[in-house]
Amino acid sequence: MSGILYFVPTPVGNLEDMTFRAVNVLKDVDYILCEDTRTSGILLKHFEISKPLKSYHLHNEHQATEKVITDLKNGQNIALITDAGTPGISDPGYLLAKAGSDHDIEMICLPGATAFVPALVVSGLPNNEFLFAGFLPQKKGRQTKLKQLAEEKKTIVLYESPHKINTTLEQIKEFFGEETKVSLSREISKKFEETKRGTINELIEFSKSKTLKGEIVLIVNNAI
Repeated sequence: MSGILYFVPTPVGNLEDMTFRAVNVLKDVDYILCEDTRTSGILLKHFEISKPLKSYHLHNEHQATEKVITDLKNGQNIALITDAGTPGISDPGYLLAKAGSDHDIEMICLPGATAFVPALVVSGLPNNEFLFAGFLPQKKGRQTKLKQLAEEKKTIVLYESPHKINTTLEQIKEFFGEETKVSLSREISKKFEETKRGTINELIEFSKSKTLKGEIVLIVNNAI
């Protein structure tokens, strides 16, 4: 009988966001897949979880997936976590979920932390319909993607890193227009959590006035 593959969300900042169920699942599985064993080791130590950690990240997931599927078929229960948030959402997880589906493996994803939901809720922008676009392409296809998103009438959710945020905001202005409404959230659930809302010009001025740290979530709408 095959084992179960669990996708377990981990806190995006505040360790108190870890659920009781997530802790119990991690204590019960045979081993845990993670992006960075050092980062996840801190989390496991905090919650007194003593299970083997194995690396599973963007650079080895193609090779590692086959071994994980074999272990699952042999009856082992395995959990996948990432450094922060829900596996598969702009983090490793899709390839393993696809392989699990292809091999008829039982898969369970626990509800839990993910950065874009809090940012979307407090943005003040329409959230009855939205498009999650994650990170924009680094170079190839970036302008094409921006042109495509600029035609979208739904609210758009983007992830961005601090060192690219000024460039991305300028590009949003270029492709979406000066009337575009934007909400920028950073350091979600951490001590210095911050959300800034306004027009794209106001957000550009805000971003250039200070050095932003932490992963950033942008909520964008040019249809209101």
